[in-house]
Amino acid sequence: MSGGVYGGDEVGALVFDIGSYSVRAGFAGEDCPKADFPTALGTILDRDEVMDIDGSVDRGGAVGGSGRKFCIGVNTLHVPKEGMEIISPLKNGMIENWDCLQAILDHTYKRHIRSEPELHPVLMSEAPWNTRSRRERLTELMFEQYNIPAFFLCKTATLSAFANGRSTCLVLDSGATHTTAIPVHDGYVLHQAIVKSPLAGDFITMQCREMFQEMNVEIVPPYLIASKEAVREGVTPIWKRKEKVPQVTRSWHNYMCNEVIQDFQASVLQVSDSPYEDQIAAQMPTMHYEFPTGYNCDYGPERFRIAEGLFDPSLVRGLSGNTMLGVSHVVSTSAGMCDVDIRPGLYGSVILVGGNTLLQGFTDRLNRELSQKTPPSMRLKVLANSSSVERRFSSWIGGSILASLGTFQQMWISKQEYEESGKQCVERKCP
Repeated sequence: MSGGVYGGDEVGALVFDIGSYSVRAGFAGEDCPKADFPTALGTILDRDEVMDIDGSVDRGGAVGGSGRKFCIGVNTLHVPKEGMEIISPLKNGMIENWDCLQAILDHTYKRHIRSEPELHPVLMSEAPWNTRSRRERLTELMFEQYNIPAFFLCKTATLSAFANGRSTCLVLDSGATHTTAIPVHDGYVLHQAIVKSPLAGDFITMQCREMFQEMNVEIVPPYLIASKEAVREGVTPIWKRKEKVPQVTRSWHNYMCNEVIQDFQASVLQVSDSPYEDQIAAQMPTMHYEFPTGYNCDYGPERFRIAEGLFDPSLVRGLSGNTMLGVSHVVSTSAGMCDVDIRPGLYGSVILVGGNTLLQGFTDRLNRELSQKTPPSMRLKVLANSSSVERRFSSWIGGSILASLGTFQQMWISKQEYEESGKQCVERKCP
């Protein structure tokens, strides 16, 4: 480790990609993450009688002076527990709750990586609009608390660009909480041209919830159902409620309801090829869906109308003032804010990433709308991986590629460098 450069070839680096919906973590050089679990955590006041269930991390006394237990991972989150609240460590894509973040890191090292933190350098993704104070605090946490040998922070858009073999491109990232167009030029994010819209996965979930209320469809999560009987389509479901269910919190119940709605989104919703019209949507094939209670129904125009809100917000009821941008507007606005010299490179590589882009018909519709907005002198190319894994995990895969490159090894912030120049070195070393 001479000269403050970390030579990390002998031990595998770890890549952490913490998103609003899920956490991805694993070893650099592998093609998919070892761990993929929800970012949301369950938190309960740690009473003596609460057993340490597999997956729960006790940060004794870490929160507000009272011991709290965090329940992390699908298995523990789905078990109803009395008084368990659902919280998220992130707000607007940035870390807000540091105790939650530590619980997630502890859980990942203990359950998935099964190795000591001090053996592995860490590359972590961050939102392109992350603040300096948060970056410094994260650097300090990783070196002081976890004693890691080397660290690097990289923007999610840059990592997605590397995963797709591009250094200049326009990344359209549509995830759980927001849809963002981020221009990347020679591996650097152009901050002044980032365009964000809150129309994303959570927005679609909210639209579905409102539709079910109008149709009088009750969303019952599986934890409440003891048994159900098969019924004809559209008939009121016949199901038995579980008798002994702990007194759960509203936030946990809503989380479980959202899981049902998200399954409906992934199975049923589709983006129409052209702007939504009732007559055309009525002729499109319907999609059958059965809820956990046994209630089942065919969905026709509704499945196109809800997804249309991403592209044409004017169709969405209840959006006051409606200044939000549709997906294609987000891309064209971002490209228009960049220097005219680099626009051909951006339009020639529009990369789609994020779980929301996996909606059926999303890519075709975006391609069609952008080709109408693109200046005639530009050549448009929309790049979307056919594999859902690569689109969901694109920033993790980019980190995996980057951290395993021989030429990258001199880029790490080494422990020695951190001790010499303090947490401020993250601003200098990680652009």
